[in-house]
Amino acid sequence: MAKTIGAVLDALARRFPPDKAAGWDPVGLQFGDAAAPVRTVAVCHEVTQAVSALVEADPPDLVVAYHPLLFRPTTRLVEGIDAPGRAFRLIRAGVAVAVVHTAFDVARGGAADALAEAVGLEEPVAFGPVWGSESHKIVTFVPPGAVDDVAGAMGSAGAGVVGNYRHCSFRVAGEGAFFAGEGTTPTLGDPGANRETEVRLEMAVSADRLDAAVAALVAAHPYEEPAYDVYARRAEAGMVGRIGTVSPVSLERFAERVAEGLGGVVRRAGDPNGQVSRIAVVPGSGGEFLEQAAAAGADAVVTGDVSHHRARAALDRGMAIVDPGHAATERPGVERLYAAVGEIVPDVRDLGVDEPWSSV
Repeated sequence: MAKTIGAVLDALARRFPPDKAAGWDPVGLQFGDAAAPVRTVAVCHEVTQAVSALVEADPPDLVVAYHPLLFRPTTRLVEGIDAPGRAFRLIRAGVAVAVVHTAFDVARGGAADALAEAVGLEEPVAFGPVWGSESHKIVTFVPPGAVDDVAGAMGSAGAGVVGNYRHCSFRVAGEGAFFAGEGTTPTLGDPGANRETEVRLEMAVSADRLDAAVAALVAAHPYEEPAYDVYARRAEAGMVGRIGTVSPVSLERFAERVAEGLGGVVRRAGDPNGQVSRIAVVPGSGGEFLEQAAAAGADAVVTGDVSHHRARAALDRGMAIVDPGHAATERPGVERLYAAVGEIVPDVRDLGVDEPWSSV
């Protein structure tokens, strides 16, 4: 029996959890039917005009793209050369498109790790948090004998997800005090003043599952008036950068190695004869992480799309820049993405189309 598109995406999500993606990033299925069968899959860096033409000529069931096709909100899908026009043509051809982007960047074995390996970093460690979508923490107070039932109901409703872990909760025993007024029927205690042993139960939940989790809490809770709080939270960021070491080398020679390994023309900022050994890498456009790289002790950063002013600020802090371009820093990751998809669906096709500017 053929896999479904949803099953393929679930398998990818276990390796590259989408809740670790940046909150602004439209990862996941952009269009298509998750229940549809999938026999052929294509992988690409992004759905360009050239990629779209290849896909239309020989349609796979699913395209797994690194970059989003529909990045900004759109109100119409009509024929054209822009991204909505390409989306229209692929939908017409019966092709689904899914995106991994920053979920893949930050994941173990993803784009950041691939770039670190490509430039020869030893003992790389993560830095540069990428904060996910809005999420919340639900806290409630439950009789000890009902904790598992309430936590189970909330977990089944989508609470307690941390990466690839499910039904995550924190529990601590304490004493609850309450006055049961006239007409109440308390589960524990009697009408009047009471002090009872309760367990404080905490579970995280994404914004889109909050209402369902609260409804599950109320339905499973034995109290006639369950007490609970909902807090906004910012947690479990993915780390988009890696920092490690190379044998001391001049900036000029190190930049040459990067060019040899990643291809294309490499821009550099800094003293060409200056020695570098502690290197930070960020796939794609990593200019916003330069300050964090400097704070982590980097001598140089390898990333794409660094502006003049950000490069100048890095130099002022004694840190050099090696910029081989946006696509070049992502290419090692896309090669790993192709391999990862191939482990899930044997019939996977590498569309093999790069943007012209990435190789000049």
